[in-house]
Amino acid sequence: MSGPLVVAWDEALTQYDFGPGHPLAPVRVALTMDLAAALGVLAGPSVTMISPEPATDAELETVHDEDYVAAVRRAGRTLAPDLPFGLGTSDDPVFEGMHEASALVAGATLAAARTIWPGQGAAADAAPPALHAASIAGGLHHAMRRSASGFCVYNDPAIAIKWLLSAGAERVAYVDTDVHHGDGVQAAFYDDPRVLTISLHEHPATLFPGTGLPGDIGVGDGEGYAVNVALPAGTDDARWLRAFDAIVPPLLRVFKPQVLVSQHGCDSHRLDPLAHLELTVDGQRRAQVMLHDLAHELCDGRWLLTGGGGYALVQVVPRTWTHLLAIAGGAPVAPEMETPVAWRELARSLTGETAPETMTDGASGNFVSFSSGMDPGDPVDRAIMRTRTAVFASHGLVAHL
Repeated sequence: MSGPLVVAWDEALTQYDFGPGHPLAPVRVALTMDLAAALGVLAGPSVTMISPEPATDAELETVHDEDYVAAVRRAGRTLAPDLPFGLGTSDDPVFEGMHEASALVAGATLAAARTIWPGQGAAADAAPPALHAASIAGGLHHAMRRSASGFCVYNDPAIAIKWLLSAGAERVAYVDTDVHHGDGVQAAFYDDPRVLTISLHEHPATLFPGTGLPGDIGVGDGEGYAVNVALPAGTDDARWLRAFDAIVPPLLRVFKPQVLVSQHGCDSHRLDPLAHLELTVDGQRRAQVMLHDLAHELCDGRWLLTGGGGYALVQVVPRTWTHLLAIAGGAPVAPEMETPVAWRELARSLTGETAPETMTDGASGNFVSFSSGMDPGDPVDRAIMRTRTAVFASHGLVAHL
């Protein structure tokens, strides 16, 4: 089962560019859209492309402080180094037009969100124009209320969730599959029980941002609604998917979200130069299918999906996100399909790299369910149990098998 997909895209989104040598190179997004187009994903009968507008200051300030937004605007005009608010660092160097480019990324995710929810002033039973909506350039999940962080200036997933809540959504689930902890989105809703945030990431002892332990569960009314699965370096497809299956479906089924928002950073891949997990494109594709199915099971199909991290610019990002768009568009791409020769030539001309010849890494994407029994000697199973013990009781679930 699938449904209409809206993709918020404009080539101007590639202007979110920290400059030569920065890991978050916009070529990864451009090559994704080129590959998706070359394989016919974007021309499918259920896919509609929309051109977004930049988020307004008022929309940005639902998540970010006014003086921070003003500082970002100044930074993109003056290009002054060593600014406050986390700007001008090696992670977040200033660049010309920083505010405008960042606001467009946020605007793309907002535009996507608006297509799957009736919005302010609409009748409660009004049908949205799409079931699924994608903002592949989005997923900038580290940005905080008063600071840039981890290649992220404005936190577009949090801004979109804030809009969904203001438009009448009562329960929104956010699932973050990036290798880095989704700390900025978690922080935006840490005391809000209307938003269940779940982040599966490499353990903070070995990776930025150094947060996201299982004991970080929210505060006040939001206690139990922040969920963190901290996985050891070296976790592969089968064990990562086992952890996902042990945590995400049971919590979502109890929470009963009206909208599912997911961030699909693909830096969990074994080739990613900035992290230490061992997933494949095939394992990442399996997680995308599982999230798609959960959106239909629990949210009447309402699914907002974004990109995120991913720094294997040619080998991983374009294939993984093309699979994501194809799944959301209702016409999945067969893993064994060859990548178009013209696309490979484009990738070589832009990056000098030899692009993959097929859409698969040759892995199965299979796993053994945690319900089959816990192995106390397995570090991933122990990580699963730490998370289940921390939050399951808050939702009336039993942590132990």
